[in-house]
Parts: sequence; C-alpha cells; structure tokens
Amino acid sequence: MMRVITGTAKGVRLDTLEGETTRPTSERTKEAMFSMIQFEIEGRRVLDLFAGSGQLGIEAISRGAQSAVFVDRAREAVSIVRRNLQKTKFDGVGTVVNTDFLSYLRHPHGQKFDLVFLDPPYALGAVPTVLREMLRRELLLPGALILCETGASEDVFGGEPFASAFDIRRQVRHGAAHVTLLEWRGEETVL
Repeated sequence: MMRVITGTAKGVRLDTLEGETTRPTSERTKEAMFSMIQFEIEGRRVLDLFAGSGQLGIEAISRGAQSAVFVDRAREAVSIVRRNLQKTKFDGVGTVVNTDFLSYLRHPHGQKFDLVFLDPPYALGAVPTVLREMLRRELLLPGALILCETGASEDVFGGEPFASAFDIRRQVRHGAAHVTLLEWRGEETVL
C-alpha cells in the first residue's frame, strides 16, 4: 500500500495498478528521491512523465509544488491517477494526459517545467531520449531539477553528448533502482 509521505495530503493511501505491467517506485526509493529535493519543491511546475499511479507528482504537490502534469499511455494508469488526485483533493492542480511520452514531449501545449520525474520501465531505456527531447523542445525552466530512476547509472545519458547540459547533483542506489538528480544548467545545447 502506497501513501503520501508528508505535506498537506500526508498519510492518504494511493491506489495502484494491479498486475505486473507497472513497477511502482518503492517507498524507500521515493523517500530518498524527496530527501534530495525536500527544500526545493515549493512553487515548482511538475512533470510526472511515466506517471503510473501518479505517486511522485502527488507527493510533490503535497509538499507545495504549484501544479503537475501526469502523463501515461495506459488508460488504466490514467484512471488511477485521476482517482488518486480526487482522493488527495489535488484534482484542481493536476492535469492528466493519456498518451505516450514521445507524443507528449513533441506537443506539450506550451507548458514548461522545473521539476521532472522520470521513472520509465527500465528495459525501455527512455531517459536519454526524454532528456534530448526536453532540451530540443525547450520544456525546462531555469534551474529545472530532473529526478531519474533507472536500472543502472549509465542509463541516464546513454553516452549522449548533451550530458554537459546538466549537472549531476546526486546519485544513489536503492536495490535495483539507481536514482540520479540532475540540474539543468540553463544553457543552449547543441543537439
């Protein structure tokens, strides 16, 4: 059972998807992620790109984020996110989009973000593609923080040359999960 750890919705139990199609971030990993950014959440615009149950974006809203966009391609996940937003009374600050990650990144409807959660299925290897598209489409606000959960630390950039656009602020490992906190330098990047 997942719960909101702290903030205005502290203790609210969140629904999760049944079955093996989604791997929710463990409570321990979620706590580690939020301890890295605990004083930097207030007022941020959040993108929870592989939303699943929406627990990462909801945790950020509970801790003072201004708004969040939840993107998932699975209809069941979108339904769960909407239900969790209602349970936490955050449906007014959360927008749910039912599409795949690339479609969303290519058509973000003018939205920009300064806190991004990337927790795709490890086998998908999508994090380098997401980072490249966010830079290409100018989706990041100055000082944007990106929390990536991957199967290995080298999966974050995958050897891409745009790695220099980001500072790696912290990397930790929790079981099979590698969590990397990136900060966008805010500079134009040659892609």
